[in-house]
Amino acid sequence: MQTRNKIVDDFSQLMTNAMGVAQGARDEAETAMKGLVDRWLADRDFVTREEFDAVRAMAQKAREENEALKARLDALEGAGKS
Repeated sequence: MQTRNKIVDDFSQLMTNAMGVAQGARDEAETAMKGLVDRWLADRDFVTREEFDAVRAMAQKAREENEALKARLDALEGAGKS
């Protein structure tokens, strides 16, 4: 009976080690794939979400300032006609 337990223990240890190796290979493959995708995106001059959001906020602010200046100019032109 002791021999059977030893075989089961050895097999269990082997499977545990195999799972560790498989997890390591998976992590390495994910890292390699992420690097490949990052390089591919960088080569195509895509922007990150953060960059896009920053430029969008700047454009919105410029639009609001432009509308305020237009309203001010319209008011000044209206006052000059009176």
